[in-house]
Amino acid sequence: QVQLVESGGGLVQPGGSLRLSCAASGSISSFNAMGWYRQAPGKQRELVAQITRGDNTNYADSVKGRFTISRDLAKNTVYLQMNNLKPEDTAVYYCKTWTPLQYWGQGTQVTVSS
Repeated sequence: QVQLVESGGGLVQPGGSLRLSCAASGSISSFNAMGWYRQAPGKQRELVAQITRGDNTNYADSVKGRFTISRDLAKNTVYLQMNNLKPEDTAVYYCKTWTPLQYWGQGTQVTVSS
């Protein structure tokens, strides 16, 4: 069992930045990919960003050019740098792993509001 702990969420004004962290209790190299989902009330949970074992990345169209996913293998941590935040980015952000096993973090709230 791998535990994922998200941190870095909070309240930020439009145009501001936040950096989310996902700290894993085991080696993140064990997974084919890791990434971030988000979910706002009344909306489907959506994939925001993903990074593979080979360091390939992909992003939702809504965040391209604004968000950057990265990882630090030494710290077993995945990050999501979020710049130029918009109110529509408001959601609970969840860290997730992919194959061979899927794990979810408990989420961290991001609120973008003036």
